[in-house]
Order: sequence, then C-alpha cells, then structure tokens
Amino acid sequence: MFQLDVLDLKIMAVLKENSKLSYKEIADKIGLSTTPTYERIKRLEKNKVILQYTILENKPILNKGMKVYCHVSLKSHNLELIELFEKQIIKLDEVVQCNHIAGNMDYLLFVEVKDMDAYQVFLRTKLASIPNIANVQSSFVMKSLKN
Repeated sequence: MFQLDVLDLKIMAVLKENSKLSYKEIADKIGLSTTPTYERIKRLEKNKVILQYTILENKPILNKGMKVYCHVSLKSHNLELIELFEKQIIKLDEVVQCNHIAGNMDYLLFVEVKDMDAYQVFLRTKLASIPNIANVQSSFVMKSLKN
C-alpha cells in the first residue's frame, strides 16, 4: 500500500494552494531540491494521490455568485425512477455537485446561479421538470468561511 510521508503532505499542501508553481518553487517551499520534488510529484500522480489539477473561478464574473444547497426527496425509490433522476440532474449546468445521501432527504445538490431570480428560474424550468421529485428544500449560502 502506498504511504505518504511528511514531504508528500507538504507537496500536497503547496499544490492545493497554487498548482501552477514550478517544480523549483515547490521545492523551495518544502525545503527539498528540484529533482526529488519532481520525482515525488510524479509518484503522487502515478499512485493516483493527485488525480487532476484544476482552477478556482471568479464566481461573480461568471454569473455564479449565489450558492445554494438543495435537499431533494423523491416520491418513489423505484430503481428506474432513481436512475432517471440521476441522469437528468447531472446534465444541469447549475448543479455543481450532487450527492445521494442518507437521512430525511435523498439527494443534496450544490447549485451555483447568478442571483435569486436565476435560482427561481432554475427551480421552475429545470428542477421541476424532473419527474419523481416530492420535495425541495433550499439553503442559501450567506458567507463561505472555508472552501
């Protein structure tokens, strides 16, 4: 089994902060020379500890300034209807994340839209068009403390 050591964890922390740094910049931050840093990063990628590199978007500029958690419960838990819901929900651009959860609700959606008007349009024209939804409860993010 692949084991992470302290330097691997330092590399991961540096890359989480800024994945565009050069190998030399990463090496300087963790106190290692460039070649071993490069080899460690390649090993982390090969062992699927690092799956991909990504960016952070400026949400307001992209008209995604409002964040909403939607708790969705289904009318029926028939496998065919569940699969239909899942196929349709992942096609919606506003839905950034969808999790099948345990508890009073069946799914937790993380939705990003421009504003309240855009969220209302999303609810009425997209979410409401998916069959088998019994209930939707929305929680609006007022402030993000940690992403």
